[in-house]
Parts: sequence; structure tokens; C-alpha cells
Amino acid sequence: MVLLAALLTIGFVSTFSGKAACQVSCNSDSSKEASVCLGIGGKMDRLDSRSAKQKNVLGTELVSCGMDPLTGFYRTGSCATGPDDKGMHTVCAVLTAEFLEFTKSKGNDLSTPLPQFGFPGLRPGQSWCLCAARWLEAESAGRAPKVILESTHENTLNSIPLETLKKHRMMK
Repeated sequence: MVLLAALLTIGFVSTFSGKAACQVSCNSDSSKEASVCLGIGGKMDRLDSRSAKQKNVLGTELVSCGMDPLTGFYRTGSCATGPDDKGMHTVCAVLTAEFLEFTKSKGNDLSTPLPQFGFPGLRPGQSWCLCAARWLEAESAGRAPKVILESTHENTLNSIPLETLKKHRMMK
């Protein structure tokens, strides 16, 4: 019961079915919300069959973002998205110390390991599927990490113009 209360406090559990979901907004600045938006998603046991055909921001097939650690809302290594991904973890970024510090200052500490959730903590140089809103916030603050366009989901374009992403492009 204590574990369930802790999970509810940081926004991981959306139902009592045992499926975890990130329910808090990745761009929340509220101290009342613990925005640990790690993308630990519901339906981790079954990814939408359409994911294999999902496209990137360039209009070609979405390719893997990162396998070590395993990234993506569905923990497949891809920034594939679906209806359960409320935080839109669609931007494949190569993390920097500057970005990790920035997102931690906004309440989303991605660098501290949480072994109880199987989260190793992230380090500069690793690729990770970020929430589009958090990446855009970091870009506005001049602290956005480089983006791998081939691994960034096309739905990102609903929030971020392609030209903005291209300014931060890193070749995979």
C-alpha cells in the first residue's frame, strides 16, 4: 500500500490494474505535481500494431532512438506513440548535461536512478524519447539537446515546426 501511495504521489499509476502511466504533464512547473515523466506507459505488454508503420518527421519509417537504456513510451527503443502517451514522448534527443539540469529544475529529474521502477537514470550522450513540450521549452530557453530526426515521431510536428527541429539536428 505504501508503494501504491508513492506511485500515486509521483503520477505513475492511473488505474488499479497494475499498469503504470505517466499522468502528469511534462511541462508542469507546479511544485504540487511531481513531474517525473519517465514515459513508463500503460499497455507495455502490447504495443499498437501500427507502431511498425509509424513515420518520422521526415516522412520516412520511424527508426530506433535508443536501446541502452531502452527508451520510448512503450520501452521499445522507438519514439512510437499512441493514445496512452499523454506526454507525447516523441522527440528523439541526444541528452546533454545542460538539458538534464534544465529538466531537473522543472521537476522532471531524468538523471537520478529509480531502481524500484527499473529506471537507470540518464547521462549525457544517451538517446532518449523526450516529451515534445519539454523539448520545446528547453529550446526556448536555449538549452535544447540535439535531435535525431529519423527517430523523432511525425506527431512532433503538431507542436514543433520542422525548421526548428532541423536547427538542432544530429545525424544518427
